[in-house]
Amino acid sequence: MKVIYEDNHIIAINKACGEVVQSDKTGDETVMDRVKQYLKEKYNKPGNVYLGLPHRLDRPTSGILILAKTSKVLPRLNKLFQTRGEVKKVYWAVVDKRPPKYQDTLVHYLIKNQERNRSYAYTEPVEGAKLAKLTYRHVASIERYHLLEVELQTGRHHQIRVQLNQLGLHIKGDLKYGFPRSNQDKGIHLHARKAELMHPVKKEILTIVADPPDDPVWNEFINLFHAGRFSPVQPA
Repeated sequence: MKVIYEDNHIIAINKACGEVVQSDKTGDETVMDRVKQYLKEKYNKPGNVYLGLPHRLDRPTSGILILAKTSKVLPRLNKLFQTRGEVKKVYWAVVDKRPPKYQDTLVHYLIKNQERNRSYAYTEPVEGAKLAKLTYRHVASIERYHLLEVELQTGRHHQIRVQLNQLGLHIKGDLKYGFPRSNQDKGIHLHARKAELMHPVKKEILTIVADPPDDPVWNEFINLFHAGRFSPVQPA
């Protein structure tokens, strides 16, 4: 857990692969527990520390997690994250094949299977399905893998993982959606790279960026990024 932004109202961390955000059946220590302990020690707070969770990240996913430090700010952040277009969320995904197009918008209808903790995508509306929309852009390639920059227009369960799978693209390490091998850390190469939103108190644009985990594949791509070798954004 690494703190990448903090003010009186909000704290943002760069969550590592494998860290669980909230309590689950494993009973493992959670990100919420760790951040509360960090705040308690940093500010020498007696008693319980307040911390609100306006959005989530899957356990195997890394990257930006934004938390509310006060009960006043939490409902404002909840509203931002629940209102389409109010929070710009950009992910990096390492996949095993080059996508069919340089950039594209994917629209599916997703149904979550609670028992299997898995989502299924359909190209047409079906009963109980929720609209899922994202835009991807191919930004770089190395010998065996390709990096996509993905911007979410909706926030659905396993959305990026299942929608890319519909194109025959598998995120490195993601056994659940078709990649053949797990990663050593049991995470997947899906990273919440950037979040942009109107600060709920300061009323100014807040942009938060998180570097991906330190591993050979991510490091190759981050080196290309710093060298300016990512594909440029194409005009609309």
